Amino acid sequence: MAIRVHKPTTNGRRNSSVNIHVEVTKKSPEKSLLRPLNKKGGRNNQGKITVRGRGGGHKRRYRVIDFKRRKDDVVGKVIGIEYDPNRTCHIALIEYADGERRYILHPIGLNVDDEVLSSNSAIEPNPGCCMPLEFIPTGLQVHAIELEPGKGASVCRSAGSYGQLTNKEGRWATIVLPSGEIRQISINCRATLGQVGNTDHQLVKLGKAGRNRWLGRKPKVRGMAKSHDVHPLGGGEGRSKGGRTPASASGVKSKGGRTRPRGKASDARILRRRKSKRYGQLKL
Repeated sequence: MAIRVHKPTTNGRRNSSVNIHVEVTKKSPEKSLLRPLNKKGGRNNQGKITVRGRGGGHKRRYRVIDFKRRKDDVVGKVIGIEYDPNRTCHIALIEYADGERRYILHPIGLNVDDEVLSSNSAIEPNPGCCMPLEFIPTGLQVHAIELEPGKGASVCRSAGSYGQLTNKEGRWATIVLPSGEIRQISINCRATLGQVGNTDHQLVKLGKAGRNRWLGRKPKVRGMAKSHDVHPLGGGEGRSKGGRTPASASGVKSKGGRTRPRGKASDARILRRRKSKRYGQLKL
């Protein structure tokens, strides 16, 4: 069992559980693939807080992940599976035949000493292998999917996620994403076979506020609890309900509005949106 539930010996242990990371085989990271990771505290390049409730947390170093998988037709061997503090899934350290080492996302079924391969043509569809959607058999699960050829994986990268390749027609492949969205993606975009590992991540219960602070998440004060000159929902005599539509500190409405940017060219390839069961109009 990958999740260990604590006995309620203290208030901090009550209702808490931990992931014991049974898949991890390598404790120390590869030094050549580490980079400094500075904390921003939720601030933008002007020093203004744009995301509230961020700050503190344990010090981290970034692991450089190979999202492009452009080392074609060179066999790589898995020499270790590691924990990555910067993402929900585990990462696999690959050593290629020429001695180069790279990190990839660890999929289910990929073990130490297994071989992976990336290619621009058809290869054996084993977990961890990467190739264009054009050569992936229909019906298989894929992750680390590109939205633009050569840009690198940007979809289905978190723990337990995968997309279902359902159809290929012309120069487009149809994929069902974890959100329920059905999207067409160019068959020249690459994807990795299999489902992302560490599926038990969502079952962990933190159990106490301190574990959130370790992750760099600070408490958030409700807007209605603030004064009227700090937040649109603040002020008033005694407790109130805000007196207006819920909004952020800058007045942007926070419920019911769209959160995606508008006007993206790729939106034309969405057959069904994640929040609707109706099929949209496909613009050809």
